[in-house]
Amino acid sequence: MNRERLSLRISASRLQKLRRVAQSREKTMTQMIEDWIDKLKEESRPESAGL
Repeated sequence: MNRERLSLRISASRLQKLRRVAQSREKTMTQMIEDWIDKLKEESRPESAGL
């Protein structure tokens, strides 16, 4: 699988929370974010959306 890099800005408190939760679940922050993305439901677009 080809991997891409994601850069984002979040508050220091959210970053620390992500680190703590990831550590408590024995996962990396990347794994935590990928798990969250995988749980997102895709919105269906109407055929007339033009995209």
